[in-house]
Amino acid sequence: MRAGLLLLLLASQAAASPAAASPPGASSCSGCHGAPGGAVPSLAGRTAEDIAAALAAFRAGTRPATVMTRIAKGFSDEESRAIAAWLAGGGR
Repeated sequence: MRAGLLLLLLASQAAASPAAASPPGASSCSGCHGAPGGAVPSLAGRTAEDIAAALAAFRAGTRPATVMTRIAKGFSDEESRAIAAWLAGGGR
């Protein structure tokens, strides 16, 4: 129950003020997933559901990647959803 409340709080903070409420690990995403047209796909315009699903697939090993598989394994489902909500809310 607490994890769900924390997730809702983080998501609402991200929607209200994306830069102020970055969950642990989220702010480093823009280092690789920055501007559209780069070598690594941009996360701009992606929904929280899409980002969370991608992180889950990387963690499960069902989506091929070079680095993201290892990075995603460092986050729980709740952390991944919080990161996804922050990124989808415009966090960078």
